[in-house]
Amino acid sequence: MAAKSRSQARFRKAVASVCCCPRQRTTRVPTPFPKSKASDLRLLEPFLYRILTCVRDPFALEETHSVWPVTAHITAEKSSMNTMIRLASISLLAAASALIGATTDQDAKVSLSTLKGAIKVDGSSTVYPITEAISEEFNKVAAKVRVTVGISGTGGGFKRFCAGEIDVADASRPIKKAEFELATKASVEYIELPIAYDGLTIVVHPKNTWCNSLTLEQIKRIYSAAGSVKTWKDINPEWPDKALKVYSPGTDSGTFDYFKETTVGKDGSIRSDMSVSEDDNVLVRGVAGDEGAIGFFGCAYYFENKDKVKAVPIDAGKGPIAISVESIESGAYAPFSRPLFIYINKKSAERAEVQAFIDFYLANAGKLVSEVGFVKLPDAIYAKVTKNWLARRPGTQFTKPTGEAVSGSLANVYE
Repeated sequence: MAAKSRSQARFRKAVASVCCCPRQRTTRVPTPFPKSKASDLRLLEPFLYRILTCVRDPFALEETHSVWPVTAHITAEKSSMNTMIRLASISLLAAASALIGATTDQDAKVSLSTLKGAIKVDGSSTVYPITEAISEEFNKVAAKVRVTVGISGTGGGFKRFCAGEIDVADASRPIKKAEFELATKASVEYIELPIAYDGLTIVVHPKNTWCNSLTLEQIKRIYSAAGSVKTWKDINPEWPDKALKVYSPGTDSGTFDYFKETTVGKDGSIRSDMSVSEDDNVLVRGVAGDEGAIGFFGCAYYFENKDKVKAVPIDAGKGPIAISVESIESGAYAPFSRPLFIYINKKSAERAEVQAFIDFYLANAGKLVSEVGFVKLPDAIYAKVTKNWLARRPGTQFTKPTGEAVSGSLANVYE
């Protein structure tokens, strides 16, 4: 119960800041720690990561022989090589652990507190609570780094990102062909990192007692520009002849893009008479204030507002599936479960404060993602994310050069 209360408090604090300043918020800068000469353990992270990787998979070192040149000269049989590398890895890990043990947590905090600079983040309102929570915790140990987090929507964030105006883009969908072409023209290389799962949630007013599930075809009819759905009875003749009020994120939203492609199709059109907002809190209030309303947004906003709106189970052909952490994790909530991302400007990643921020982001994502109401990725996926970050692997793995989305589960797509 205490953990749940902390989670709700953190989410409320994050989304409250969106209401107070719907375009941008700068994280609070606390009193800095005293200066110290302690070493920054962040510099050891790439080596520790590789040590831990080779303990799990001895032949992973073959990909990193530039860091461990001795492996290029090992020609023994696979079983012998396996044993040798494991023993060497364990020894190195023990030595590194001893070094870390000699340095206190306070030393690490003091070292990070010497960092200075400014980091600009913009993009998805869905991802905002995660990045805001990370930024707040980061500023407790890196007090002199000013992190500004905006919420212009995924599309709006990518416009700024691809123009080189910001360091990090929050995104609730993968980058599009037109966007990475703009980045190429502006000589902006980027690193793509999945950071959480989300479940796009269809919601109605709590007093709506008739709509207990919706099929994908019914959702398409509701939101399609080609449809003629004006009342709930138009969807199902057994439902009341009550006016339908439709709410949606704005067209700059990655949530809107994902929903559109999933329901009416990439080339389809969404109805134009909707009430739209880039701020999910506005959508919550809209649906909560109208018994005939329907809307959609990320699961964190639903989990936080269960007392104000009612989630509608989705029938994608195998019976109605309710939104939950379990249904998102298992994939049962498909096609409305999706990954969330951050994109880092590769040039910005050369700056010490940006490196430290993303290191901190990945180290704490699993915990804080859950605290603000989203679903954390499996540990194996976070390991791949960390590996790609340490290697500064550029480009996208979710969008083909042709612009076509790469199909498949996150585990299969992301390598």
